[in-house]
Amino acid sequence: MRTGSGPVRGVLADGYRAFYAIPYAAPPVGELRWRPPIPPQPWSQVKDASRPAPRCPQTALAGRDPADPGSEDCLYLNVTTPRATGPHRPWPVMVWLHGGSFATGSGGAYRPQRLATGGNVVVVTLNYRLGALGFWGYPGLRSSATFGLLDQRAALDWVRHNASAFGGDARNVTLFGQSAGALSICAHLTSAQSAGLFHRAILQSGACATSTPPLRPAQGTTATSIWIPRADAEKSGAALAERLGCVDKATALACMRRIQPADLLKATENATWGPAYDTPILPISPDQALRVGRFHRMPVLEGHTRDEARLLAVLTLPRPITTAEYGALVVRAFGTNAGKVAAQYPPGRYPSPSLAWATVLTDRIFACPTLTDERLFARTVPVFGYEFADPDAPRIYPFPDWMPPGAYHGSDLAYLFDPAGVDRLTPEQHKLAAVMIGYWTRFAATGDPNTGQSPRWPRISLDRPILAQAFAPGKDGITPVDPDVEHHCGFWAKMF
Repeated sequence: MRTGSGPVRGVLADGYRAFYAIPYAAPPVGELRWRPPIPPQPWSQVKDASRPAPRCPQTALAGRDPADPGSEDCLYLNVTTPRATGPHRPWPVMVWLHGGSFATGSGGAYRPQRLATGGNVVVVTLNYRLGALGFWGYPGLRSSATFGLLDQRAALDWVRHNASAFGGDARNVTLFGQSAGALSICAHLTSAQSAGLFHRAILQSGACATSTPPLRPAQGTTATSIWIPRADAEKSGAALAERLGCVDKATALACMRRIQPADLLKATENATWGPAYDTPILPISPDQALRVGRFHRMPVLEGHTRDEARLLAVLTLPRPITTAEYGALVVRAFGTNAGKVAAQYPPGRYPSPSLAWATVLTDRIFACPTLTDERLFARTVPVFGYEFADPDAPRIYPFPDWMPPGAYHGSDLAYLFDPAGVDRLTPEQHKLAAVMIGYWTRFAATGDPNTGQSPRWPRISLDRPILAQAFAPGKDGITPVDPDVEHHCGFWAKMF
């Protein structure tokens, strides 16, 4: 296969073709660290594309030990296509942005064979710069704290120029992603620089309108947005440079570019990262851009899992909490509104105070901001909402005995991909996975997930109660639900 930069040789398997570790940008090392990506050097000899590339440098997340901390030379993508048996129309292209809090993850961790073959689509997965290497800012540094987004945009540009070589249709590209990947899509939907690079959007468990209440004492008492003002990113970036000994402002950038990636990871292992606005790619924050209607017009499919924040609770609580500790958490997170929240979510209504707290966070951080997004999108474009609801989904992350995982954050991924190390699906779950793949790929092909063979998925209308399509195994597992009722979104709308 010949790309615009040179020929590659992938692997031919039963029903699909796969091409791994195709460079879409030059290695962002040395003087190219913390600069926008540039095209890779062309090559003439056939490049081996049979194995995924190293992931970008990163730390551990959710109890998983990164035995391979990654390589700074990581801007590669992977292409999986159906195995064509004859002439065919160009396939729709689906470009996946992985999650991981903008700090972990890789494109190679997702095996999209079922998606490609089940839906006759080309699937592209990719790495992008993470953590300090992708989202560090510094005064005077152009594109501060947006380098990971710029990598994603460069990959989309590669798709535009190379999709046809793999049988794909560059005029029908769906950008889909989960968690930080979905939030990245919010950025591209509202960035003029990403105009024309994709034509449909699927946001999984990452709402443009989300913000996070304080979960730890050091966070104070004010909810924080995912979207960071450039001035704040540069202030914290300057503090990091000083901690690492790069104190002379005239030489600080050069000094920081000499720091080894492992030392950057060690110095920022407890940091949180996110894209900055007031930058060339994001003049205003995506949540505000969505509210004023400044986004690219295209069909949107957006949703969440029913028990999103059970994983977040496990990551932020060292042990199960008591009723008194639940009350203290509510006070710290919601201040003068704590009494209203506790009355809406009394701990005695739930099997444990820990589950009560996880439910509060699910509704406040995930479910209701998703509903806000859907209402804003639906003013001008077709929107389809969903809720993944399988309480027995395979575990991708370890959970302690005191927190049943339910349909936790990321639990839907095993139904679209084969994430590395995931448990096998049951026969009923396989059936659900096939239906979901049909919906996702039909949406990619046409902008409407309905196939005529699966339960009807209602389009969101502002003229009637908003319904999400719930996904669970078994008879009647796929059915519309009212997220406003199920997740108390009317209550949260009055609160904030």
